[in-house]
Amino acid sequence: MRYLDPKADLTFKKVFGEHPDLVISLLNALLPLDGPEEKIVQVEYLPAELVPETPLKKNSIVDVRCRDERGRIFIVEMQILWSSAFMQRVLFNASKAYVRQLEGGKKYELLQPVYSLSLVNDIFLPDLKEYYHDYRIVQVEHTNKVIEGLRFIFVELPKFTPQNFSQKKMHVLWLRYLTEINEKTRQIPQELLDSPEINKAVLQIEESAYSDAQLWGYDEFWDAVRVEKTLVSDAERKGMEKGMAKGIEKGIAQGMEKGIAQGQSNERKETARRMKNDGIPPETIAKYTQLSIEEIEKL
Repeated sequence: MRYLDPKADLTFKKVFGEHPDLVISLLNALLPLDGPEEKIVQVEYLPAELVPETPLKKNSIVDVRCRDERGRIFIVEMQILWSSAFMQRVLFNASKAYVRQLEGGKKYELLQPVYSLSLVNDIFLPDLKEYYHDYRIVQVEHTNKVIEGLRFIFVELPKFTPQNFSQKKMHVLWLRYLTEINEKTRQIPQELLDSPEINKAVLQIEESAYSDAQLWGYDEFWDAVRVEKTLVSDAERKGMEKGMAKGIEKGIAQGMEKGIAQGQSNERKETARRMKNDGIPPETIAKYTQLSIEEIEKL
């Protein structure tokens, strides 16, 4: 039996974007919900794309967006590589979801909280040993004074280890699911299979559950990740060399932004060209490369 990595875009959205019971379990396990009365019971999925009110405003796409029976909104994102812009994007997405609740003439007091859960397969706070980061809007002088409405959870997956978490069973099991299973896995640990929710999630990432076209897109996703990692490393090296004269930090930022943008554009076009040559429909190509139909037809 071959398993796919649950952190990939295709698999993550299949597991948590098509099975309400699984996303409920994940959210209840990883969000800081106070007491049993705060637990999520039911959810309805919302469109993952937050369409702008005017064409000039920026679209934002998240992996999973849903609302529970109390009206609370939950946004879940899986981020493979960290970038300085990701945290701003998370803030943008959550703020947009919060403001959108006022459509239809609702009163401010009816606004429900928005929770953003970001699972990051990278380390972005190397000076901290903790893997779990809880952000709220607080008063600087008295951090127990909170403005409710927005809450942001970031999980640095590479820092997670399963020791000493016996009191948070599902918290640990879901993070083990995300960090221990990949293409090299041939046998799932029994303690994961013993959980009905994790067992079901494992079934969703069996290779046999996907079509050839989906598997092709899955492989292309990881190829793009490897290319981006290489570009980041090259950009950091070039930025550091340039920074000897103008400042290391500024050089890294400029080198990364330019290198990653150009590399991603070239990689997407090359991927689309190969898919087109293989006879894959333009709509499918557009889904996996984020190129427009017009761009694909010109290749």
